[in-house]
Amino acid sequence: MFSEWLLPQMQQDSGNFIFIQDEAPPHWHSWVQHYLDKNLPQRSILRLTDENMALTCWSLRSTDLTPCDFFLWRSMKTRVFVTPLPVGLNELKQRITTAVASVDKDTFMSVWTELD
Repeated sequence: MFSEWLLPQMQQDSGNFIFIQDEAPPHWHSWVQHYLDKNLPQRSILRLTDENMALTCWSLRSTDLTPCDFFLWRSMKTRVFVTPLPVGLNELKQRITTAVASVDKDTFMSVWTELD
């Protein structure tokens, strides 16, 4: 999804962006790091390694750069995983869709204000 859709969209829209890596362990695999170094040299904020070509390196679990990790996903979980818990994949998908649709502009503005 990243290489086939997101990266081309970002480059097409403006090319003026910095990619910030999130905390998911699979995203830190050496293949991912090499891909980002090749395709986004000096355009990403990553975990510090001796080999990467990141614009800058940032500490893990930094609340300064991961509002989605600390706010949005927690908010989504509290809306999706309420009792009774979903019993099937379709019900889980429906709850996730409903939770995402319930996030309004004011919520995003609040997150942005806190980040700023």
